[in-house]
This record gives sequence, C-alpha cells and structure tokens, in this order.
Amino acid sequence: MISFIIRRVIETIPTLLIIATVTFFMVRLAPGGPFSSEKSVSPEVLENLNEHYGLDKPITTQYVNYLANILKGNLGPSFKYPNRTVNELIGNSFPVSMQLGLLALIFALFLGLSAGIIASLRSNSMADYVPMTFAMVGICIPTFVVGPLLALLFGLKLGWVNVSGWYSFSDRILPAITLGLPYAAYIARLSRSGMLEILPQDFIRTARAKGVPEWKIILKHALKGGLLPVVSFLGPATAGIITGSFVVETIFQVPGLGRHFINAAFNRDYTMVPGIALFYGSLMIVFNMLVDITYAWLNPRIRLGE
Repeated sequence: MISFIIRRVIETIPTLLIIATVTFFMVRLAPGGPFSSEKSVSPEVLENLNEHYGLDKPITTQYVNYLANILKGNLGPSFKYPNRTVNELIGNSFPVSMQLGLLALIFALFLGLSAGIIASLRSNSMADYVPMTFAMVGICIPTFVVGPLLALLFGLKLGWVNVSGWYSFSDRILPAITLGLPYAAYIARLSRSGMLEILPQDFIRTARAKGVPEWKIILKHALKGGLLPVVSFLGPATAGIITGSFVVETIFQVPGLGRHFINAAFNRDYTMVPGIALFYGSLMIVFNMLVDITYAWLNPRIRLGE
C-alpha cells in the first residue's frame, strides 16, 4: 500500500508539470493582457506594472521563474486583485466551493443510490423505467439550464429560497441541487447496472436459500460488489463536483473558487488561471488515488500496485 502511494505521488509530478505548462502558455498566448482593460493607465505606468510583475522579461524566463515559485509553494501574486496572492484567494474561496461540493455530493449519492437500487430490485417495471428516464433527462440537461429553471420556480415564483448569495443554509439548497443532479443521474444508472450484475450470482441465491432476510442480502452482500462501478465513478465525480462548480457559482452568485476562475480567465490573470488549474489537477489526482484504495478494499481480488 505504501509503495503504491509513493509511486502514485511520483507519477503526479509530470502530470502537474504538464498542467502548469499548458495553462501558463495558453493564458500568456491569449489575446490581450492583464492590464489591457485599464483604459486610464498611461504607457509609463503600464511599463512599470509590466516590470513589477516581470512581464517585461522573455516568456521563457517568466516560465522558469513561475516553475521555481511553484516549487516553493508560491503561486504568485494575483493580477486582478492587487496586494493579494493566488494562495490567499484559493485559501479563502475554496472552503465555499468545498462546502457546496460536499452538499451536492451528499444529494447526488442519496438520490442516485436510492433510485438505482430500487430500479435494480424492480427491474423492467415502472419503478425501474421512471427513475431511469429521469436519470437520462438529468444527464442530458446541462446545469446552466437547470439552475435558472430552479431559481425561477423555487426562488422567484414560489419564494421558498433565495436565488443568489451565500448567507443562510437555504442559500445552499438550489446550488447544491443544480450541481448534484447530473451526478445523481450517473450514479443511479451505474448503481442499477452494478446491482443487476450482482443480484443473479450464486452467492446471492445461496443467501436467499438459507433464509437470509432480503434487506440483509442487499445491504451486506449485494451492495459491496454492486457499487464498484459507482466507486470508480466517485473519484473524478467528487473532484468534478467540488471543483467544477464554475457555472453554478456564477448563476447563484456563490463566492467560491469557480467564480474566481471565471473572472481570472476574463481578466487574463496570468497567475490565477494556472494556479487554480494546478490546484484542481492536484485534487483530481488525490481523489482518484483514494478511489483506487477504496476499490481495492471493496474487491480484495484487486491488489494495488499490480
């Protein structure tokens, strides 16, 4: 196990290097610059700003300096927010994205597993067709459509919750549902297919022949193997939920990391964009590694590192 973790950590180095390199050059080569929208800046001030941030140096020198700062754990100063570093902005806004992502993940797991297990136990019936139809709809409709519809119905028409802001718990409901719905749909379909594969197997029939209660068969025997597809999906899904709330945070005005990323992309924030991308990439790698460990725990035939 320890050798597996060490090897995975070593394998992350080239991956993170590629992420940092690609995002660095993409944002630098994009039209415009971090100060191009500052209409009142005189050429002398612009020259001083470029010198202050090292933009007057060749791009290869900037790249080497950027990598050297990353090795020190320093993602650099933000071009959009003066006197603030990328590290500070990530540290302040990521807890909001994390909170939203965890709520969305809980919602997705509860709804998806419930629908998938019920559908598998009542396959080829209305209890199967209805949730799977809604799951397909949930996969097909993007969040930038679902979010405004939910805000219009439950916020503006019914007045049950606020449609923007991040103050009370009720402000979390609509963003969490919007973010979690497509993941709930995937989990429902994966858990249904996983359970359908496990339920006809011999050890389930043997348990039933011994008179083991059905609920015990489901919870103790079937779920462990039936949820393996869901576990495989949870790694990238968890990272995607926690870090992929760009659109949802913008729709509901949530002060999370995704909104910072959107603003950084629009403002050509040369350090914020690759900094957040690198942070997201690191999270994705960590979650995938946790999934590999969990997968091996659920299925002892799988040995980590082989």
